[in-house]
Amino acid sequence: MQNRFPLWKNLLILAVLALGILYALPNLFGADPAVQISPQRGAVIDEALEARVQDVLRQARLTPRAVERQENKLLLRFSSTDDQLKAADRLREVLGEDHYVVALNLAPTTPSWLEALGAEPMYLGLDLRGGVHFLLQVDMDAAIDQALERYAGDIRTVLRENRIRYLGVSRKGRQILVKFKTLEDLNRAEAVLGKEFRQLVIRADEAGRLLQIRLSEAEEREIRQFALKQNLTTLRNRVNELGVAEPVIQQQGEDRIVVQLPGVQDTTRAKEILGATATLEFRLVDTEHDVEAALQGHPPIGSKLYYDRKGHPVLLKRRVIVTGDQIVDASSGFDQQTGSPAVFVTLDSVGAKKMSRVTRENIGKPMAVVFIENRLETKKVDGKVVKVRRRVEEVINVATIRGRFGKRFQITGLDSTEEARNLALLLRAGALAAPVDIVEERTVGPSLGQDNIERGFLSVVVGFALVLVFMAWYYKVFGLVADVALFFNLILLIALLSLLQATLTLPGIAGIVLTVGMAVDANVLIFERIREELRNGNSPQASIYAGYEKAFATIFDANITTLIAALVLFSFGTGPIKGFAVTLSIGIMTSMFTAILVTRMIINWIYGGRRVARLAI
Repeated sequence: MQNRFPLWKNLLILAVLALGILYALPNLFGADPAVQISPQRGAVIDEALEARVQDVLRQARLTPRAVERQENKLLLRFSSTDDQLKAADRLREVLGEDHYVVALNLAPTTPSWLEALGAEPMYLGLDLRGGVHFLLQVDMDAAIDQALERYAGDIRTVLRENRIRYLGVSRKGRQILVKFKTLEDLNRAEAVLGKEFRQLVIRADEAGRLLQIRLSEAEEREIRQFALKQNLTTLRNRVNELGVAEPVIQQQGEDRIVVQLPGVQDTTRAKEILGATATLEFRLVDTEHDVEAALQGHPPIGSKLYYDRKGHPVLLKRRVIVTGDQIVDASSGFDQQTGSPAVFVTLDSVGAKKMSRVTRENIGKPMAVVFIENRLETKKVDGKVVKVRRRVEEVINVATIRGRFGKRFQITGLDSTEEARNLALLLRAGALAAPVDIVEERTVGPSLGQDNIERGFLSVVVGFALVLVFMAWYYKVFGLVADVALFFNLILLIALLSLLQATLTLPGIAGIVLTVGMAVDANVLIFERIREELRNGNSPQASIYAGYEKAFATIFDANITTLIAALVLFSFGTGPIKGFAVTLSIGIMTSMFTAILVTRMIINWIYGGRRVARLAI
């Protein structure tokens, strides 16, 4: 029968609309100002900490709305941002020295039954929620210099292993120069090094008995890419220390990184964590000398005194086996033989050779992992705020070498699975492959963010209302049907953004406003086609059918071209442009669904399957 959908199609459309309403609902409940407490370096979230926190708040005369102990964090909800800020300051004073991170957050108030269905609100971007924005410049020259220094050390080792005499290894700009006494030594070295380091370009200067070694273009490009990738990973893990729920950390160009921390207002602390440089070193434990003598200020030659995280002294040999930038991957798990917690480490080819040689010669001896970090701290000196760099060197693990290590090996002797996870994290992303400089910094206050939300919401409402009024006035009943479809279009758009956990920004709101205006374009094309069919003398039922069928090709073409433009914006744009492109792309797809299928379903309910003398269009 003309202008009637089969039952299954009606049910399918209604099911999609019902799911859209369900998954858009969480955005109506808002969020509470909250303080989030996260552990680090072996600290735990337990009942004792919860009792201690509540006691501190009670003394400060602050009463949280709720205290929730979630997986690996403690969340305190407050009624106002004023109480939130006071509580965060007080808890930082008390817990700051006990390896706990106290951070500001916004905790959604979504009902538990919606959370059980996986329904969560959209994330709010920096411009809506407030927070800090950093643009970091990665020092690629430093990454190249570090690689050259590493290669220079490896070249010395290879020459010694092959008993090739050389007068010296030096650096000159982007080159490594190796000087020899005889041409025979030079030729032997060229052959050995060429085989060992295929990623290097080696040129012999026989007149000067010199080897000139530089990085190949492919190796230099790979070092740059690795430095950027490693720094992205490291910064993500450092941001976790701030307890930020939805950070944005992404590459911009070939050597820059954008870091956005919604909800964070403490820029000093954020800069301290982001700007700190860290590395890792594997060293053998000196078991031949007395630690007590080193504690008295007389360490043996070739050894150095360190301390572990519990303050126990450990005497280590100065020779470094492998550094953190030679670690490709690290993951936590369990030792298959004993079932105890372990960390599985993967090294690059150069690091694997070093580790293999040292462990083969030192089976049964202990080896330590040293974590070294340069922290930028802000202190008050004589009433003035100054920045001080503090170097922290601590032993995070000591384990006995049970066998020869290759490219992949495991570290055992850990106390818990939590310690194994923390160690894997430090090994995997504890080191910045190259220094970073903060070249741009912006702060958006919470009040400005709230003002942006209100203005953005007002723009959507005004645009939505004007479109509703125009369509109802100009197209009568058909206009009202288009208004209903537009309402569902907005719901489906919000539901999809929530399901994708997309971050809503001001450009994203602009995309929604544009979608509201564009969503009725398809209906205008359909309705004008129906009017034309009526003017040509066709019956109302035939006009409705022809309007939807004949306008579809035009609607499809127009929306596809806009979708292509949106995808190009998403592919080549950054930050705000991506946010605009995401909402525009999703809006195009939802408007196609509502303008064609939803409106036709409702029109079919009103006019389909019966004789109609006149259409209210």
